[in-house]
Formats: sequence, structure tokens, C-alpha cells
Amino acid sequence: MFCFVKGVLDTAPGIYHNQICGVILMCGRFSLIPDLDALQLRFQFQEAGLSHHPRYNIAPSQEVLTVIKEGVRNHAQFMKWGLIPSWARDPAMGNRMINVRAETVAEKPSFRQAFQRRRCLVPADGFYEWRRDGKHKVPMRIIIKSGEPFGFAGLWETWESPWGQMVKSCTIITTTANPVLEPIHHRMPVILPREAEGLWLDVTSPDTAPLRQLLVPYAPEEMRSYAVSALVNSPAYDSPVCIAPV
Repeated sequence: MFCFVKGVLDTAPGIYHNQICGVILMCGRFSLIPDLDALQLRFQFQEAGLSHHPRYNIAPSQEVLTVIKEGVRNHAQFMKWGLIPSWARDPAMGNRMINVRAETVAEKPSFRQAFQRRRCLVPADGFYEWRRDGKHKVPMRIIIKSGEPFGFAGLWETWESPWGQMVKSCTIITTTANPVLEPIHHRMPVILPREAEGLWLDVTSPDTAPLRQLLVPYAPEEMRSYAVSALVNSPAYDSPVCIAPV
């Protein structure tokens, strides 16, 4: 999972061509299957009239469920996946900001203020990466062994269009791969331990040093991966078949 410059879907699954430098970069995909009641219980948020249905193949630029803290309570809302900085002239800038590297998130101008003031959780129950197998790429699903939902470490922003439309968008922070991911990809999304989610969402403290210590690979002994159907290669395909082992 990486930030990417405006790209087009390649014939290889889950891959985008960077049209500026010609480098092939991975895109991000994940799933969120539990119903809203289960998610509300797990992440302790205010529902606020949201409607959620199981998602098996969530892709960049789509609306994703996020959790933020306002006052003393957690609130859930949908945001566009691909962070659009408040100063951006064009919302297409979000296309190259679906992810941000943990190593530079506190310094990059596009993310620095959001890291200090606008942090969120992006709930998921699994994500996909593609493992190279000779000339082919095999889609792999990575989950927590317990099967429970978890929270990606995310940032969010509000962008106002020239005609006054307010767009909320988010990005997912990535770090180096743990031993479960290393055979598949050398990066992975930051999955926060459940006990650290409150600290991540609390934006009242100006000290971000404790937060940087959270941006590390998730415990490999708590994760597993398995191959899934090539149908997941298409972002348009959103079905239980996407998560079934093959």
C-alpha cells in the first residue's frame, strides 16, 4: 500500500502504473463485513443515522466508514478514501493520497496538521495484497486470527470545492511489513492495538511522540493470510466470494 500518482488500472490485479515515473505501485483494498450494531459495540461510536451494509472489496476513492472523537464521544461517519488537503485546488489530488508512510507522516506538509489534529480509525476486518507467483499475482487476504474487526490508523481532512461543497476524506498510514506480510509485500497498513485506539483518537494533547510509537507492524502471531479468488481483482466485484479461501 502506497501513495500513488494519478494511475490507471493495469491488466495485473491490484496494480497501478505511476504515469510520471513509470513505477508500478500497489493499491489498497480491504473489507468490512460486520453489521452496524456490531461495529458500534466494537468501536463505541454514536451511530448518527448511518446505514452500512457488508463490504467485501472496498477500493480507493470509495466512501469508507471512519471513527473520530468529538468531545468525549466517538462518532462514525463516511469519508472518501484518498485524502484531499484543505489547500488542494483539485479533488483529484486525493487519488495519490490513499496512504501515507509512517516514517514521514509527522513531517510531510500534506499530512502534518492532520497528524496533530485530525486522526481517525478506519474500521476493517481484513485487507488484500497481491503475492507474486512467477509471472502471476495471487490475491491474498490478511486477517486477525480472532476474526474480530480492527482499526487502521488514519488521518482525515475537510476540503471545500469552489462551489461550496464540503468533502471529508481520509488516508491510511502504512509501515514496514511484519513476517506475515513480508512474503507478500514489504509494506502493511498500521493496525492499532485495541487498547491504543483511545490514545490515537484523542487530539487534545499537542504531544505526538507517543503516537509515533504506535506506527509499527502489528503482532505477526495474531495474524494470518490466505489466497482468495481472482474476482477480487475488480473493484466492481463486491461479494462474499471475495473473502472465500481458494
